[in-house]
Amino acid sequence: MDQEFQTEFEFDLPKGYLDAQGALHRHGTMRLATAADEILPLRDPRVVQNPGYLTIILLSRVVTSLGTVPKVDPRVIEKLYSPDLAFLQNMYQQVNAIEPMMNSCVCPECGHKFEQPVNFTEAE
Repeated sequence: MDQEFQTEFEFDLPKGYLDAQGALHRHGTMRLATAADEILPLRDPRVVQNPGYLTIILLSRVVTSLGTVPKVDPRVIEKLYSPDLAFLQNMYQQVNAIEPMMNSCVCPECGHKFEQPVNFTEAE
């Protein structure tokens, strides 16, 4: 396979993060999540107290840059406007989605070639 494995993805927030100095930051990057990114936040006391906080911790781990903000941490993610948070949640889901495994198939009657998802739960 000659395809490059992409681990970072650029984005532009719909509204942008407004820092304490009044600068607006919209352009950033998000990396693929690791197993640790998904597991370690579950131990965070803020997540234990409020499971909804998981999104904040998770995004602060995978958003690697946002404009000229020195470090994207939970406080930065907390201050995002709702449309920007929803945008990043959606992007996270798309970037980390599992592509279904596909089988290349050929119809025995007409010879038509097509792709079909592999179903691991179906017995043969």
